[in-house]
Amino acid sequence: MQQQISVITLGVADLARSKRFYGEGFSWKPVFETPDIVFYQMNGLMLGTWRAEALAEDTGRVGLKPGAFSLAHNVATQADVQPLLDRLVNFGGKMLRAADAPPYGGFRGYVADPDDHAWEIAFNPAWPIDAEGRVTFGT
Repeated sequence: MQQQISVITLGVADLARSKRFYGEGFSWKPVFETPDIVFYQMNGLMLGTWRAEALAEDTGRVGLKPGAFSLAHNVATQADVQPLLDRLVNFGGKMLRAADAPPYGGFRGYVADPDDHAWEIAFNPAWPIDAEGRVTFGT
């Protein structure tokens, strides 16, 4: 398995305020936006800013506040998602959300590591993964 983090997702209180900070402050250009999340293509990974309430709902962790975050490990196929979640649970993780298809596309599930850090295990057909494990926003 590749050693890679595909996405870092930050829970934010106000998406417009966050977009101003990253977009105007850093001069970063979003590659994808919804009313709940903005993705920025970084050097080999994605940074997502997600309304904290929506991140809490997606991870199944009620009560997440702004400042919450999740890490993501993308896999090559949809069929790889649940087996990796199960493997991580077998090695000390805690299942937060079994794999399913969210309304925004792709396929994902969540597991917490032994210290309760949330990991999204995801397949996104629009984000190709190269041989070195770098994910790129695609169309």
